[in-house]
Order: sequence, then C-alpha cells, then structure tokens
Amino acid sequence: MKTGLHIRILCVLLMLPAAFLCSGFGQEEGKRDTQEIIEELVVDYGSYGSEADAHVQALLKELRAADADAADRWESIMALWERSNTALTVHEGVLPDGLPDTDALCIVALGFQLNPDGTMRDELIERLTVVKACAEKYPWALIVCTGGGTAAENKTASEAGKMAEWLIEEGIAPERVIVEDRSLTTAQNAIFTLDILAESYPQVKELAIVSSDYHIATGTLLFEAEAILRAEKADARDVRVVSNAAWKAPSGSLSTMFQAGALIELSGDVDTAFEIYYETYDIHALPSLQ
Repeated sequence: MKTGLHIRILCVLLMLPAAFLCSGFGQEEGKRDTQEIIEELVVDYGSYGSEADAHVQALLKELRAADADAADRWESIMALWERSNTALTVHEGVLPDGLPDTDALCIVALGFQLNPDGTMRDELIERLTVVKACAEKYPWALIVCTGGGTAAENKTASEAGKMAEWLIEEGIAPERVIVEDRSLTTAQNAIFTLDILAESYPQVKELAIVSSDYHIATGTLLFEAEAILRAEKADARDVRVVSNAAWKAPSGSLSTMFQAGALIELSGDVDTAFEIYYETYDIHALPSLQ
C-alpha cells in the first residue's frame, strides 16, 4: 500500500508544470526577491545620488508590491539618507544646548582603528576629547564606547576598551561608561550598541553621535536606519539620534557608496557589503538607470 501511494504522489508531482516547481510553488513569474530590490535601490542611490531619484521611486513602488512593511522602512531610510548628507548640522567640539540631562540620553562614541600595538591613534584621542566635553556638559547621560579588536599585533586590545579606560582616567564615572567591543564596522557599531541598550538600558531613548566630522553623517544614518529596521513599525523607533558632536578632522571623507555598503550590511547581506567596502562590487551587474 505504501509503495502504491508513493507512486501515485510521484505521478502527481511529475504532472505539475516545471515552472510551478521551479518558481517557489506559485511565486509570480518575474517577481523579484525583496533583498534584490533593496540592494538595487541602495546601490543606485549610493552610486548616482539625486540622479537616481526617478529610479529610486520606481524601486520603492516595486518593493511595496512585494513587501509593504519593508517598503515603509526603506522609504524612511532613503529619506533619512538624503537628509543626513544634505541637511544635517554638525556641531563642532561639544553637544549643543537643550538636550535632556538624564540617563535617557546616551552619547555614542564611534571608534577608530588602533595602532598595531593596541594604543590609540591621535584621531581617536581627539574624538575622545569631544566625548569628554559632552559628558561634562551632560553629566547624567550615559556613554557607550564602540569598536572591537583592530590592533594587528595585540589581540587583547579593543577600541571600546581603550576608549573607556581613557574616559575613566579623565574622571568620567565608570558606571556611566558602556563598552561595545565586538564591532568591526560602523554598521556593527549600530547593531551591537542597540542590542546592549535594548537589553540593559531600556530607559535610553535619545542618542548623540560623537566622531570625526566626516563620519557624523554616516554614523547618524546607520544608527537611525538600524532603529527603523528593528522597530515594530517604521515610524515607531524605540530610540532616535537627536544630535551630534564632532572633532574637526584635517582630512577624511566617506562616500555615499560606502554608506550604501553599510546599509546593505544592516539589511543582512554582509558579503555584498564587504564587496562594496573593498570596491570589488560590480555595479554593472545591476540594470542601467536608463
């Protein structure tokens, strides 16, 4: 009996159209995967900026047809991306007045690659002088130091650990300092920091990003984007980036294409993100804007 049943099932399967079996049991032919649409959306804007606006809107429409919730989130992220690079005020040296002086505010100190021996480079120390000024201006705010092990010859050192040590030596109360020492990218800074805050510091609702001036827009974008992606709804973030403070660096820049890679990393496609970071991604594999 079992053998006969198996034969009948096999016959039914063989009678099904091959296209039906190969397309995910009834998936609309030609309908693209959500991640594929997101990648094209982000890479197009990262490559072409405002020149890609018409194509971005078409891709958002396609995304909405595939996944309305994802479309809500990425529509918010794309608008945020444009604002971060065109309308963001960067505050030099210290946070502005008017922020809450409570532990609902968290100062986010973004790291910088360590020297091979595990000591801090001058740029990271300069960023920390800004963090200290912010911490002294808002003495009830928490401070999260971000960054993992980036010292080629010292596997025990982490950016966050060295930053925390410096701040405490400079008189910042240890109980205010949070260490996020797993991350190796700015996208991971956002992911792991928000994990820590959600689990152990749920009172934190507002973030202030501190970094070098050329890094502020990227930091703001990624922390806000990660908050949007993990919220129950796109417009219901648990935390928001409300301000920033920066060390004015003599040089340095981050391209919109680098930001595109970081957003793709937040979306979950780490391999593609690193292709973009290392400039091995072939943009010509995507459809032309024309």
